[in-house]
Amino acid sequence: MSLPDFINLYKDLIAIPSISSTDPSWDQSNLQVINQLASWLEELDFDCEIKEVSSAPGKYNLIASLGQGDGGLLLAGHTDTVPYDEGKWLSDPFKVTEKDNRLYGLGTIDMKGFFAFVIEVLKTLDLTKLDKPLRILATADEETTMSGAQDIATQKSIKPDYAVIGEPTGMVPVVMHKGHMSEAIRITGRSGHSSDPDKGINAIEIMHLVIGELKKVQQQFKDKYSNKHFEVPYPTLNFGAISGGDSPNRICGCCDLHIDMRPIPGVSTNELFITLKDALTEIEKRYPNCLEIYHLHEPIPSYQCPMHSDLIEKTQIYTGNQAQSANYCTEAPFIQELGCDTIVLGPGHIAQAHQPNEYLDLSFVKPTKEVIKKLITHYCTV
Repeated sequence: MSLPDFINLYKDLIAIPSISSTDPSWDQSNLQVINQLASWLEELDFDCEIKEVSSAPGKYNLIASLGQGDGGLLLAGHTDTVPYDEGKWLSDPFKVTEKDNRLYGLGTIDMKGFFAFVIEVLKTLDLTKLDKPLRILATADEETTMSGAQDIATQKSIKPDYAVIGEPTGMVPVVMHKGHMSEAIRITGRSGHSSDPDKGINAIEIMHLVIGELKKVQQQFKDKYSNKHFEVPYPTLNFGAISGGDSPNRICGCCDLHIDMRPIPGVSTNELFITLKDALTEIEKRYPNCLEIYHLHEPIPSYQCPMHSDLIEKTQIYTGNQAQSANYCTEAPFIQELGCDTIVLGPGHIAQAHQPNEYLDLSFVKPTKEVIKKLITHYCTV
């Protein structure tokens, strides 16, 4: 295919809005993107299975298979994008704009555009010569709950040997990353007139005690855990948002704190959550029924590909780049639950993701296509 044909694939994908958001006013179905991908892949003789995500009505996954049985290669990505700030975009985010050797548009690298690479490569291959299964996975809601990937992991209907997730890594193989936990702590006190503090229970004052204990947890994470592969080698705990009270002359009756924790490989999300709860035990005893801790979303575990994996060796050779770790989070831990060695590798840079004027630098086109072609040839032929 020519570059104009490739750009047309990009245009068709980016033109279909598929925003995933916890805000219902932004959130959209991804079914049109799924149907478009299925149409293209069916033309290439793939068998396409579209399923609604069990925990997310209106959201869909696609598994497209060429070949039967277990093994082979899985090329995976998500079909949703983040919301956008229209006032900061210099062009229509749903119309691909080519300028300065770049393709601008929402999802060009994060990450609907990856499927354009896959489709173009498939059209250049003699797919009748493949003798191991090749599968394309397109998921829903990676940008929020990762419910699509979690559904795939639960169903375990496919068992590839190897999987590549096309997130923007600058074509550097990412072989481990931290997990992601978003936790809420709510203090429910008792409001009253500020002139007599003893007749109420001030939720802000209790939250002050909570924050003091969580500062100790931050240090505990630094002292107890370490992974040299990460620039920040320990699990982090970030104070992200706090709100409480409604008037300076009222005793605050409720205060909410939202925190973020990032487990490293080898440390489970449950271990960090238990550490969090244990740190607040004495406060709970002192103020019975005042403290509640709950997940803002299901915890996403950390991920690490086995270091001896052939997939790491081959992608380092094919890309010329040494494998690295990443601080951001992907669907990799859920895809790896299928029993396959999994890496994250794709065009574009993570620094451009979730930003106004997101773009793909066209210098990535040729090397990315070559790597995808080599991966398919290596893992799907004897």
